Amino acid sequence: MKDLSIIIVHHQTPELLKLCLDSLTKTTSEIDREIIVIDSTISHKARDIIKSNFSGVVYLPFKGNLGYSRGVNEGVKHSKGQYILVVNPDVIVTEGSIGKMLQYIQEHEDIGMLGPQILNFNGTHQRTFFSYYKPSTVLARRTFLGRLKRFKKEINNFLMTDADYTQIQTPDWIMGSAMMISRRALEKVGGMDERFFMYFEDVDWARRFWHNDYKVVYYPEAVFYHYHQRESKSKLGILDAIFNRKTRWHIQSAFKFFWKYHDLRKVKI
Repeated sequence: MKDLSIIIVHHQTPELLKLCLDSLTKTTSEIDREIIVIDSTISHKARDIIKSNFSGVVYLPFKGNLGYSRGVNEGVKHSKGQYILVVNPDVIVTEGSIGKMLQYIQEHEDIGMLGPQILNFNGTHQRTFFSYYKPSTVLARRTFLGRLKRFKKEINNFLMTDADYTQIQTPDWIMGSAMMISRRALEKVGGMDERFFMYFEDVDWARRFWHNDYKVVYYPEAVFYHYHQRESKSKLGILDAIFNRKTRWHIQSAFKFFWKYHDLRKVKI
């Protein structure tokens, strides 16, 4: 068994994937690891890039768009690591960061999910750890209500704006762009819920780790860079739900999440 499996779910961004793989291979050469690329909707350019430049990378192509949760689960099925790092193809890893994460999670067996500090390419901090969504949180972030005092407070609570991002935190959930998972915890919790095609799968997964007595931790000593676009939100406000397909996916996933957890006495996690 490897120490670490790195899983990338790729969908039609081969140039970014190349940069990501380049950073991963250069910064993890001393770790007993494997890198697995799940190509969701086959990209011949991505295949050729991996074949020409990254011969040690496992490439698993799929004809259709699997969605993020199923893509991650397919990667887990083919992985052999005691720990699993799920990372987006638009992420660049800094030297030593993955080694720090691996050492920290190995030393703390109560951690099931560990996330790094993530920066924009201009060096500013990205918000990647949060409190749980409420239905009103989604409404406030997508409509004019977010400008009202009551809802501003709710958004700030959701974003954990009072938390110091330079310090270790134990939030409700961390963004799925980069997260390290303990296989021991994974065997108890299970994989991502594939009912979430895209969005909220990371929220749900983190919640299930907490429900199974494993911590979700933000670890700022490890630093990644992320080319992040909030594709489910544009300048159209509530009209995003009509014109933006990814907005519709986000709202649909929100409904599924709230329905799943509407009665914690009955929910199957």
